[in-house]
Parts: sequence; C-alpha cells; structure tokens
Amino acid sequence: MTQNQTLQGRILTASGWMDGAVRLAADGRIAAIDAKLASGRQPERYILPGFIDLHVHGGGGVDIMEGGDTVHHVARLHARFGTTSLLATTMTAPPEEISRVLADIGRCSKERAPAGSRVLGVHLEGPYINPGKLGAQPDDACQAAMAQIDGYRALAPISLITLAPEVPGHLDIIRRLSEQGVKVQMGHTLASYEDAVSALEQGASGFTHLFNAMTGLHHREPGVVGAALAHAEYAELIPDLLHVHPGAIRTALRAIPRLYCVTDSTAAAGMPDGQYKLGSHSVTKCMGGVRLADGTLAGSTLTMDQALRNLVKIGLPLADASHRLSLYPADYLGLADRGRLEAGAWADIAVLDAELNLQQVYVEGEEIGLVDA
Repeated sequence: MTQNQTLQGRILTASGWMDGAVRLAADGRIAAIDAKLASGRQPERYILPGFIDLHVHGGGGVDIMEGGDTVHHVARLHARFGTTSLLATTMTAPPEEISRVLADIGRCSKERAPAGSRVLGVHLEGPYINPGKLGAQPDDACQAAMAQIDGYRALAPISLITLAPEVPGHLDIIRRLSEQGVKVQMGHTLASYEDAVSALEQGASGFTHLFNAMTGLHHREPGVVGAALAHAEYAELIPDLLHVHPGAIRTALRAIPRLYCVTDSTAAAGMPDGQYKLGSHSVTKCMGGVRLADGTLAGSTLTMDQALRNLVKIGLPLADASHRLSLYPADYLGLADRGRLEAGAWADIAVLDAELNLQQVYVEGEEIGLVDA
C-alpha cells in the first residue's frame, strides 16, 4: 500500500480542473487534494479518476468463461491500462457452466488481486437474450426465471443483467430485479420501441453496447435505439471506432446525458493477432478487431486508455471523456467513493502525459506496473 504519497499535476476534481497535488493515505484512499484553479499553461501531466469498465469478457489471453482464477488475470491486465475497477462479464452458456463460472468469480471477487483492478461484481450478459439477435453470443439463449437468477446471485455479486425485454415474462423479471437493486440493461434484442419503453417503465435503466445487437432507428419504427435516444439517462457504448461510427457516437452523446463507455474486451485485449476464446466460440484478432469466422464483430481489443484517446479524437473535451469512463459508470452503480477524485474516495487514479499516454496507475493506493514498464 502506498504510504502518504503525493501526485502533482493538473487534477480533474468535482469543481473542474485544478493545478496541485493529490495526497494518498495509507488506507488506500485519498487523504486530501491541495489545489488551485488551473492555469492556462500546457500541463505536464493530467491526473484523472481511474477508469471503471462495466463490460469485460477477458484480456491477456484468457476469457472469463474459463473460470478458475482467470478473473484475477483479466483484472491485472486491465489495471495496466488504467482500469481500476470492473465488472466481470459472462457469456450465454448452459446453466451448469454459468454456475461454475459465477462460483469462481464469487470466490475471486472477495479480495482484490495484487496489481489488479477491483472486481466490483458480475455483468450477466445473457443467457436471457433473443436467439434471433445473438451477435457473437453462443446459441444457448433461454427465458429468464427468478429462481434461476436467485441461484446465480447466491454464487456471485451480480450487479448488472442484460436481457431482451420482448421475451415473454421478461417485463415482470425487470420489475422484480430493479426492486431488488439489480441494474437491468436491454441488449441482444429484437424489441420494438414500444417494448423498450415498457421495459424502462418497469425499471430497466440502460442499454448494452448501444447500437449493436438491437433494433435500429427508422423514422416509422424507432426500435430500441430510438427508445434509448428518446428516453435514456444511461447507456453503455463501445468507442473502439469499429463497433459504432463516430457520427453515431456523437448522436448518442447529444441525446443521452450520462452515456458511458465500456470496452467489451475479449481475451485478445493486450495480445498479438491470433486465435482466442470468447465463451464457447473461437475468435480471431486481426486489423484491430475481433471477429467470428463469418466476420461478425465479437467483442473488442479495446482498453480504457485508448477509449479515452478515441473520445478526445472525435471531439470531446478531456473532462467530458473522463466522466464517461469513470464518473458516470460509478454513479450508475451507485458508487459514491469511486470514479472521482476527492478526499475520502478510493485512490483509484490514472496519470497521463500531455499526449494522453498513461504514466502511472493506482488502484486503491497501490501503484500498478504499466504495460511498457
């Protein structure tokens, strides 16, 4: 644990940019921020909240669905790219396989692995999706049942569930989950605009990888995308500039106040081109993307530091880009002590140079070795 260390630079605080120092306490939290209003000069480095990724399938050559201690390996890989906390994300699979993996995640998430991101819980992406909109999900979709979900939740802390609202019985499931504090997102869905609005009325609160694997926007059939643009406060989006065109990203930014970004990263993240696992699928990393044999995009190789640079590249101010990678996902999960730099918050910090290259990462006060270190 870092002992009373001080980080100096241009700090993104709740009050805006400040020049000064962040003082780290021995308990892994921020002791204080000593700062003044930022000057107009070019900063040598930026101090931002660490990134929070709510959609992570893998990284460093391993896939979450492999089970065992793979979640620790994935957490260590993503910490080296500035992700300080994450949700381990499952794939659609038979119930016994999901149960096995959730039991392993539940065990591993009780303690943070040294040099790794904090695993906040699980994003259950499937199996409660529409078999007609699998995308890169395996063909094991099924109708949700509360008894099964309760069994899964007994194995691991499930923070977020993706489901298709048009499947019979799912509106009632959405209502019951939201009453229990579980976030529900719509995704891998053939729902109509009306279906999606009904799901929001029942307590659904977000959209999984907006634009991808859902009904698109047409002026007479607005679809799930139309419902998100018209009504959503939160939605997740993959800003690798492959999954979503920059123009569509900017459209969503204008319409959805707290649009936040995820990687949807796979085992191929942080690895060279080649063959990798994604659930029961074999996928290929090449030309900056990950695809099934038929060419379907299958997650990404994105890391959150690159997501930040991509958002700035398409025109977002750095502070806005940071909020969408840290503050908004933290707020979405109700985490008041992460995703922000203030006294008492966890010392989850990303330090970048003037070109937005990572220089240092701290997870709960522990300095993490970077990829090129």
